[in-house]
Amino acid sequence: MPRATNKPASHSRRRKVIKLAKGYWGVRKNRFRSAKQAIMKAGVNAYRDRRRKKRDFRRLWITRISAACKSEGISYSKFLYGLSKKGILINRKMLADMAVNDQEAFSKLMEITRSAEQ
Repeated sequence: MPRATNKPASHSRRRKVIKLAKGYWGVRKNRFRSAKQAIMKAGVNAYRDRRRKKRDFRRLWITRISAACKSEGISYSKFLYGLSKKGILINRKMLADMAVNDQEAFSKLMEITRSAEQ
């Protein structure tokens, strides 16, 4: 009696992996073992970088706010301390956007934090 291998399930499982590897270069797109390894590696990188993206954007926003603060003659930490002291709750993403696109509003916030220092 021949050995049963459950070919339909195995074939569909392999076809799924090959479909996920579409667009990869070389044998990684059409050889099962290489495609499986490439997909696993891509999944690991995607998982890690979804978390890293949040860190990278926060660093970018802080850098932009800090540069805008330095041009106004105040440090980043004193600026944020002044905002919190005045009870102004604006997240770093919005502050960075204001620093880049709306300098007038950002300078008004600067005046408010300067008044909080005194």
